[in-house]
Amino acid sequence: MLEHGGRLRAAARQYGIALADWMDLSTGINPLAYPVPPLPPEAWQRLPEDDDGLIDAAAAYYGTRELLPVAGSQAAIQALPALIPGERVTLLETTYAEHPQAWRTRRLRRCAADAVDAAIDDTDVLVLANPNNPTGERFGLARLLDWHARLAARGGWLVVDEAFIDADPAGSLAPHAGRPHLVVLRSLGKFFGLAGARVGFVLAEAALRERLAEQLGPWAISGPARHAARAALADTAWQQAARQALAEAGERLATLLRQHLPGTPQGTALFQWLPHPQAAALHEALARRAILVRRFDTPASLRFGLPADEAQWRRLAEALHDLKDTCS
Repeated sequence: MLEHGGRLRAAARQYGIALADWMDLSTGINPLAYPVPPLPPEAWQRLPEDDDGLIDAAAAYYGTRELLPVAGSQAAIQALPALIPGERVTLLETTYAEHPQAWRTRRLRRCAADAVDAAIDDTDVLVLANPNNPTGERFGLARLLDWHARLAARGGWLVVDEAFIDADPAGSLAPHAGRPHLVVLRSLGKFFGLAGARVGFVLAEAALRERLAEQLGPWAISGPARHAARAALADTAWQQAARQALAEAGERLATLLRQHLPGTPQGTALFQWLPHPQAAALHEALARRAILVRRFDTPASLRFGLPADEAQWRRLAEALHDLKDTCS
């Protein structure tokens, strides 16, 4: 089982600091989550039904009906290798660890973002996160469509995880879903801040969706989660306000890191990633101040999520200021 961010209880035990005293910046989840409306009793009492309006809300949001609701994009990440053929699988050197884990029985090739184009004609499946997690690199729509066309022309597949694209959805492949050999993964966990609901969507051609639905079985998403997702996807006013607020917060975080730590942070509106030779020491020092960030060993780096309020912004700024000399 791979380790992920958000393991706040484990950190509280490890450092002997009360759970309530922690600030969790380890996940890249919107700290100002969508305010889910009250649940009707039948959401708990009845089995989920496919015609409850969730598909309609998702189709309007993503710009396509070629989609399948799943229990978070993680469910699809684990299931897709059993449904997609191809021995040679190309992934980025640094990316969401569950992707190479899922494809580990194939011939994996890891490459830098600027080397993907050269690898296209020698691969069967290209798996990307766009924006990439944790580095924040983005691939333009025209380039992705070109890669898909080159792969599909000889039976290859393009799988793109767009878990972090909602804060700035320009360039999403979602409207192009339904093309043969193209799979797009979306999630409500990050932008909407509803990670606990475990709701995601697989956007793909009908044949693949049917096989995936058969593999995952009925009632993949609970009634309460479907209710929350339907409301969030339909609330365009909240989405617009959240995008503006997140863009400002993301830039504020990048500026704060540039002020206090060497190096150049990069990322998305929801997180900033900072390569740093003393990442382990920084992670430890922040944890002792009850601030949890995500640490990566290869390359040595940290990912910072967004503080939830002004008190947390001040607390992070003070901690980084205190650590500026010891970890410079």
